[in-house]
Amino acid sequence: MARKYEQRQRAEQAAETRRRIVEATVELHRAVGPAATRISEIARQAGVQRRTVYNHFPDDESLFAACSAHWRVRHPAPDPSGWADVRQGLRELYAWYGEVEPMLANVLRDAEVLPALAKVIEGGLGAYLAAVRRKLAAFLGRSRRVEAVLRVVTDFGVWRVLDPLGADEAVALAAEMVEAAARRGRPRRAARPGRS
Repeated sequence: MARKYEQRQRAEQAAETRRRIVEATVELHRAVGPAATRISEIARQAGVQRRTVYNHFPDDESLFAACSAHWRVRHPAPDPSGWADVRQGLRELYAWYGEVEPMLANVLRDAEVLPALAKVIEGGLGAYLAAVRRKLAAFLGRSRRVEAVLRVVTDFGVWRVLDPLGADEAVALAAEMVEAAARRGRPRRAARPGRS
């Protein structure tokens, strides 16, 4: 019985240490970005030794994946399954971008130079945005034009350009672009004989 108790206590301590490491890392990623985050600073903020960080996370990808999972639980992206139209989807996506802007800006910037981070983003945010685009395309009909414009209007960098217009105007402009692409991509009806 005592041995099981000790094992459970060790497991709880390990989980607590792991949590502190992840929370320290997430805060550093938000403040300075993943590329500028050093293991020594993670260890200092988590109250552990550097080797403890490596024992829990032997490589960058495992640390990035744990941080990403932790952060997504605290800042869930909007669920596209309940959207009624393109404007609702863009409104909710853009509101979420506004909530998570500092972290997302750092992470997307640093993914350009950290392949392990880029891989985690591709499986997380990349997969989510692909689902968002599929949902929005379902409202308009799929076409290469619509899909191309949806890639533009769901892009975080494009949202940052539109955001100074204000939330309503940013959503309206983005939705108008997508709707114009959908209209332009539809085949035109043939004119009836005798009418011009």
